[in-house]
Amino acid sequence: MIRPTVNPQHTLTSVVDFLLTHDALAALIVGNRSCDLRKWRDEHDDLAAQFERIGVTGAAIGSREIEAGDIFIAVPGERVHGAKFASAAQSAGAVAILTDRAGYEIISSDQPLEVPVLIANDIAGCQGAVATFVYNTPCDGVSSFGITGTNGKTTTSYILDFLLSALGRTVGLVGTVVVRVGNEEIPAMMTTPQAVELQAMLANMREHGMDTLVMEVSSHALAQKRTKPICFDVAGFTNLTQDHLDFHKTFDEYYAAKKELFSPDNSRFCVISVDDDFGRRLYEETVQARPDSCLALAVKSELGSATGWQVRNIATNLAGSTFDLHSPAGERISVNLGLPGEFNVQNAALAIAMLVQAGVGIQEISQVLAMHGGLFPEVPGRMELIADEPRVIVDFAHNPDALAKAIEALRPTTAGKLVVLTGSAGDRDRAKRPLMGEIVSSLADFTIITDDDPHSEDPAQIRQEIIAGIGTGADFVEIADRAEAISTAIAQAALQDTIFIAGRGHELWQDCDGVLVELDDRAIARTALAKRNVVVTDNSSETEASSEKDWAKEN
Repeated sequence: MIRPTVNPQHTLTSVVDFLLTHDALAALIVGNRSCDLRKWRDEHDDLAAQFERIGVTGAAIGSREIEAGDIFIAVPGERVHGAKFASAAQSAGAVAILTDRAGYEIISSDQPLEVPVLIANDIAGCQGAVATFVYNTPCDGVSSFGITGTNGKTTTSYILDFLLSALGRTVGLVGTVVVRVGNEEIPAMMTTPQAVELQAMLANMREHGMDTLVMEVSSHALAQKRTKPICFDVAGFTNLTQDHLDFHKTFDEYYAAKKELFSPDNSRFCVISVDDDFGRRLYEETVQARPDSCLALAVKSELGSATGWQVRNIATNLAGSTFDLHSPAGERISVNLGLPGEFNVQNAALAIAMLVQAGVGIQEISQVLAMHGGLFPEVPGRMELIADEPRVIVDFAHNPDALAKAIEALRPTTAGKLVVLTGSAGDRDRAKRPLMGEIVSSLADFTIITDDDPHSEDPAQIRQEIIAGIGTGADFVEIADRAEAISTAIAQAALQDTIFIAGRGHELWQDCDGVLVELDDRAIARTALAKRNVVVTDNSSETEASSEKDWAKEN
């Protein structure tokens, strides 16, 4: 857990006052006695005075992350309630426990705690607010950008970071690949951190001079209210496609989670890509509710009656694309983008539109592009070129839409065979697996089905579910070991072939039933290419390996 280097200074009294002011506290238990909250400052003056002597210097949701002076925020987990670890948190120095009624039932069934227990009305909704208070509202005065969507969040956030940094901002970047402020970065454990960890992290970023925040906001985070109470200056939407129905169960639930980012409580202004049906629906529903703070972005489609940004004159090449972006005011900016694929045109256009809506002038952006010869962000594991002959590209495409769009982008510039290597993660949306098999069988010349992160599932069963979607007559082979699969693909490739290694992108560890195995697709590819004496690209964008489990495949 990343914390500020200087601990905040509060008292337990001030925390209770904060919760009561926001109508967030259902009960206060001291020993076995429940305090009458209506008389907190009247009949409980002695208790308030006692709490005034208890310093609160932090907050954490993991008992192993507790430091002396912390409030332990015990929330329900996937497998166990955090309240199970309340006693351990107390032993580690927690001065109070904040939980829900279910958590208190767990605590009360165990040996009594010496520290007070605060019971929240809505623990998911208030944990971020409490952490924000404890860590001194780290987003105050910070410009903030939030991006959501199934695909494209990482690339859009890196483009925003590239442009903002060029404009002289000190950017805090929170996303799937890394958490970074300025030049200091650590690998990310999930797309959007838990609410308490996020606020502690932002407080640390403020210490390092962050004046602008760029954050990927996953649907998991929105459903679990992890970004509360942040209200982003500008929110952006990329797309909504098949993925993560293991978590959301239905597309309507998935859509509802994404839509949360575009409520007035969560964003002040929004730009919504309308090239898919869900984007068009989101725009129409949002602009009806807040017509003065919502714009559309059309890349492949036409704006029609919508108000917003329109992309024109897209031209793609081996290295990327060029396009014109027209603003609602009739201004035009021409962009030379160093990332291949029409989907990256959408990502770049969205980033630019979000910047302009935040008050950055189009002329300022044009000057940055002229100074750099175009828009050339380094995005780890996103259409990352490893070698030219044969052309080897590593990408994070791990769902049907991303896989199809990436293959389609590579087809026009592939002189030889287009070879696709893919798999699917375990304990995730199973319905997408045969769809991915169908896509590679129709779009690739040759496919290698291999393992991704099996997690607790049988990897052979995962592969068979992908193969079930592969059409009759399609040319493919099954190679379980991913390193062997990559090496085989590269060893057999002709110089004019393209090897597209899909699914893991920047990831550095493979989770095999809880056992972490070091596995970097880019490093394996470079080793295989070196055996053929092939010149490889610079790997400066790769992140340092972390031994923590990577849960980043959340959208």
